[in-house]
Amino acid sequence: MVSTMPVVTKIFLIQTKVGDIVDITGDVQAEIERSSLRNGIATIFCPGSTGAISTIEFEPGLVKTDIPFVLDQLIDPNRDWAHHKTWGDHNGAGHLRSFLIKTSFTVPFSHGKLMLGTWQQIIFLELDEKSRQREIIVQLIGE
Repeated sequence: MVSTMPVVTKIFLIQTKVGDIVDITGDVQAEIERSSLRNGIATIFCPGSTGAISTIEFEPGLVKTDIPFVLDQLIDPNRDWAHHKTWGDHNGAGHLRSFLIKTSFTVPFSHGKLMLGTWQQIIFLELDEKSRQREIIVQLIGE
């Protein structure tokens, strides 16, 4: 006997500014609560190649100082990346940062609650050179 698990797909929008790191944990949790699912996995995905999804302890030292510093050390936003020559824009660093961090994250949920650590939040990182409205897709698989 083959049984299938329900799949629920939800979308929410966020407005970002250049360099924003946004705590989206509450938005993801709300989508789980609105679904009929109690146990399963949630995949959080951002369409596009200059945004990223990850987790961190969402506190000012990390969000405002440490993460931007590390990203600047790893991928210089002022470098004239080859991507700039291809498209005439200047978001090559954003594409490379998204490539490293990734555009999705999967987390289990149980009894309708995300199974995150005490100090762990789900974040969206705006890595593009301009403010944007971003679509965040939450796909839930479970029972």
